[in-house]
Amino acid sequence: MQLADASLGLPFMKMHGLGNDFVVIDQRGNDTRVSATLARALGDRHRGVGFDQLAVLDDVADADIGLTFFNSDGSMAGACGNATRCVARFEMARRGITSLKLKTERGLLQAEDAGDGLTRVNMGAPLLDWADVPLAREMDTLELPIDGKPTATGMGNPHCTFFVEDADAVDLATFGPAHEHHALFPERTNVQVAHLVGKNHLRMRVWERAVGVTLASGSSSCATAVAAARRGLTGRQVRIDLDGGRIDIDWREDGVWMTGPTAHVFSGHLTPEFLAAL
Repeated sequence: MQLADASLGLPFMKMHGLGNDFVVIDQRGNDTRVSATLARALGDRHRGVGFDQLAVLDDVADADIGLTFFNSDGSMAGACGNATRCVARFEMARRGITSLKLKTERGLLQAEDAGDGLTRVNMGAPLLDWADVPLAREMDTLELPIDGKPTATGMGNPHCTFFVEDADAVDLATFGPAHEHHALFPERTNVQVAHLVGKNHLRMRVWERAVGVTLASGSSSCATAVAAARRGLTGRQVRIDLDGGRIDIDWREDGVWMTGPTAHVFSGHLTPEFLAAL
């Protein structure tokens, strides 16, 4: 994905994990540095390319690759599980290897080829203390003092998980933003609604902070699985059905492992005219 002809502009890839879609820009060997302004322009689905998150690749000293994430409003995202999985799949294929270390704001993450076209990533240990989520004041994260008694979990970004009778019946377009900006979450929060389908099987829908309703979210899936296990609804190995498809979560001693499919949809170039107009 290196830029062969500077006149073409800045190269990028479009990827998705279960419909959670990303633009990926490889800054290795490129002079252009991705900014919040560029991220906002790219995230516009009418005048740019459109994405749920933007993933930026860099060389780092202590891992195979470095990853930085932006939301579509230009704000930074501390973690993005599906994008991490997509980038890991691409980079493992490019290098001809079956495991990879990625450095994110979350720390060093291990990725593996899980076979059958699936990719597995260790998203790290969940953050369960109120100060680490973070919340605005000290409290038990298992049941927050909010109507519905949701569970708070940190996965490099904050999550608020509601267990409901029917996740599909929730008006997420209204419910999500009402809780994203709740006073208990000083950095805003991702919002999940989930219900138990069967043993170790959940149905979940997600509202991502600074983005909106998305078809899937890797970090939200991890947070929901952790919350369900903590509340005794499931064990630590959970299947989650998202709007975009199935993901499997395994909360192990060394972290929360997420396994699912990835897709590289197309590659292209941001034109010099587009970049000059920013």
